[in-house]
Amino acid sequence: MKNTNQQYDDVIATCRTVFSDKMKDYGTAWRILRPVSITDQIYIKARRIRSIEEKGVSKVQEGIRPEFIGIINYAIMGLIQLELGPSEAELDKNKTLELYDKWFQKAKSLMLNKNHDYDEAWRKMRISSYTDLILMKLKRTKQIEDNQGQTTVSEGIDANYLDIINYAVFALIKIDFKE
Repeated sequence: MKNTNQQYDDVIATCRTVFSDKMKDYGTAWRILRPVSITDQIYIKARRIRSIEEKGVSKVQEGIRPEFIGIINYAIMGLIQLELGPSEAELDKNKTLELYDKWFQKAKSLMLNKNHDYDEAWRKMRISSYTDLILMKLKRTKQIEDNQGQTTVSEGIDANYLDIINYAVFALIKIDFKE
C-alpha cells in the first residue's frame, strides 16, 4: 500500500496544480454553479471518456487523462459547493486551496480504508470499468439531486463525489504508472 499512497499523492499534486493554474486564469467563477450543474459537467467529461474508449480515437487532441483530472477537480468543486453553497462572490485563493486539500484528503482517507478492506482489487480492474463506475455514480447522484437530496438508505451526494474522485484517481494511477 506504500506504493498506492505515493501514487495517490502524485495524482493529487498533478490535479492541484491544474486546479491552481485554472484559478489564476478564471478565479473561482465556478462558485456560481449549483451542485446539479457540477454533476452535469462531470457527466460530460465521463461521457467523453467513454466515447473515446468505445471509438478508439479522439478528434480533439486531448486524450482521456485531462478528462479524469477534470472529473476530480469538478468533484472537489462539487464538495465545496455542497459545503458552502453557490455564490457569485469570489472565494479567497488560499481558502479555496485549503478547502480543495481538505476534500482531497477526505477522499484519500476513504480510499485507504476501502483499499485495506478490498486489498487493492482496483489494480486488477480496467480503466473502462472506472469510467462505467463514475457514470453509474453520476446517475445515482442525479437521482438524489432530483429527490432534493433525500435518500432512504443510501449515502448522499458527497459520498458519490468522493467515490468518483477515487475512481478517477485509480484511472490516473493506471495511466501514469503503467504496471
